[in-house]
Amino acid sequence: MSTIFKKANTAVITGGASGIGLALAQKCVGYGMRVLVADWDAKGLEDAAKSLGSGVSTARVDVSKVEDWGELKGRVEKEFGGQINLLALNAGIGARTAFEGAEADPSIFRKVLDVNFFGIVNGVSTFLPFIKEKASSSSDYQSAIVITGSKQGITNPPGNPAYNASKAAVKSLAEQLSYDLRAQKNINVHILVPGWTWTALAGAASGRAKPEAPWTPAQVVDYLEGKMREGKFWVLCPDNDVDEVTDKKRMLWSAGDAVEGRAPLSRWRDEFKGEFAKWMEKDL
Repeated sequence: MSTIFKKANTAVITGGASGIGLALAQKCVGYGMRVLVADWDAKGLEDAAKSLGSGVSTARVDVSKVEDWGELKGRVEKEFGGQINLLALNAGIGARTAFEGAEADPSIFRKVLDVNFFGIVNGVSTFLPFIKEKASSSSDYQSAIVITGSKQGITNPPGNPAYNASKAAVKSLAEQLSYDLRAQKNINVHILVPGWTWTALAGAASGRAKPEAPWTPAQVVDYLEGKMREGKFWVLCPDNDVDEVTDKKRMLWSAGDAVEGRAPLSRWRDEFKGEFAKWMEKDL
């Protein structure tokens, strides 16, 4: 899908005021694309508009609210004529949750799911009709839907059940969307699964220096572009600490819990540490 990133194409990017979303907006601007950046952070949007230039539009949007998507839809109709070549559903939040103490508050779980999962559902339901209409009108029209997931939605590490559940649901939704659009040869779906990336959620907002291990958002976006050009659904990003082989071994082990009848989250249980260590030493 190399034709996505080209002059005069359009991009709508949620969570685009910082991190990976901002880096993706910068890439689109570099190709001469028309870009609409949506985010809830008003100050971030203001800063993004300054850094991205006059060719970029911004919209303050709460992706969990259907009415905000209605306003964004109106903007796309007015500014882009309903054309969307790249829909990047990237907005997400992190909030600590648990099943005891203050972090067990159901309202925190609900907020995480509302943004991380229903924010994707709202985006797809709002803009997929636009994309399909344009795609059906011309075989030359190319569009891509990029959905940001997380490795936590695949391997499910202990410590943050709401975030993990939201990203597991996002993975399932992206898979279903890809399948449902399988006959649409000029629409591709991609799930972006970053490794450790130096964003606000990962500690960049603290002001401390970036550690060696995480990738920058720009590195993630470059990797995404490469996989999009290959037409790949899965965009499983490594980082400077964890390579692709390590990621795949961890994912295979996690899937094996059900197949082998192990206790859930066995990778983190003391009684399986030796067996897991041996597994990681094996060749795939």
